[in-house]
Amino acid sequence: MTIETETPECCPRFDPAPWDGKVFEWNNKKFIKDSVTTQHYMPLNFGEVIMRMNEKVARAGAEVPDWLCLSDHTSESNMDLYLAVDREVDGAENVTMSGKFLTKVYEGDFENTEGWCGDFEGYVKGKGLEIKEWFMWYTTCPACAEKYGKNYVVIVAEV
Repeated sequence: MTIETETPECCPRFDPAPWDGKVFEWNNKKFIKDSVTTQHYMPLNFGEVIMRMNEKVARAGAEVPDWLCLSDHTSESNMDLYLAVDREVDGAENVTMSGKFLTKVYEGDFENTEGWCGDFEGYVKGKGLEIKEWFMWYTTCPACAEKYGKNYVVIVAEV
């Protein structure tokens, strides 16, 4: 997938087509994991955690395929982040994911998240599948979403 950026230090423009309504088979797909402090599910230090993760990736000479970063809202006060990497990263918590993952792209303000989740549950059920675990992929930071005029969020679920 080709990713364009207007500034190298910012988020790439997201193309929803390769991710909307797709099924991916992952076999030990590599990620590094870190945690974000949240208050009522709203992230407080997301940028700081992403920068810390990106620094570890850069030091390792690793890449982040598709800029994929999955968020797992584990509680009102915590969100685990899983940043896809192409190799193990020293000094990071390295994890892998395996299984079949279904994705669906949504666009709009984060206040729509509850509606997106309800829609996604119906989408999965309509395919005769069951959600085992699911993640949110916030494809751009708020500044880049404003810059690009689109705020894409991908729901990724192991099914």
